[in-house]
Amino acid sequence: MGMTKALPPKVTSTQVVVIPVPYKDANTQGIYDACAAMVKEMNESGIRAEADFRDNYSPSWKYSHWEMKGFPLRIEIGPKDLANNQVRAVRCDNGAKTDIPMANLAEQVKDVLTTIQQNLFDVAKQKRDACVQIVRSWDEFTVALSQKKLILAPWCDEEDVKKDVKTRTKGEMGAAKTLCSPFDQLELPEGTLCFASGKPAKKWTY
Repeated sequence: MGMTKALPPKVTSTQVVVIPVPYKDANTQGIYDACAAMVKEMNESGIRAEADFRDNYSPSWKYSHWEMKGFPLRIEIGPKDLANNQVRAVRCDNGAKTDIPMANLAEQVKDVLTTIQQNLFDVAKQKRDACVQIVRSWDEFTVALSQKKLILAPWCDEEDVKKDVKTRTKGEMGAAKTLCSPFDQLELPEGTLCFASGKPAKKWTY
């Protein structure tokens, strides 16, 4: 259920969605007032929050709706939460649920958003690192390319070679192009040659 769709909190238009969960005999107005007060508190402390007060949709429909939009954190308030002065916070990156006291809500929500941001970064980095293949020759390059890898290779950094690589990889493999050179360069021993041209390599490039 959309668990991996969460967007990084720093870039989402809305970081927190507050959803009232009233039951049939609940103090619905009290729940709505608490939701509104919380959104106000979070907005004032710099968190982009909004409440979903639409009464023609069930809470579970709203959960799915906001998860599919990729908003990182959902806060639910039901009658028990209201009675206990707490809220239920649900992370949309991994589904983890925690109960947070209403007392210092904004501070705790900031901490949760920071955790989500870091987790999404770590997961993305692991995925990227698992896709990177280091190659040193044209043959290794074509194999890695056919496996849809992100390739790190020694590179002569010459415009005509760049064009040549593009031309030679057109067709089934899809034209390959240089992306960028990492700040943290691997060691490039003296005499290392460019994987594509056989000229002396100047740096490692993706």
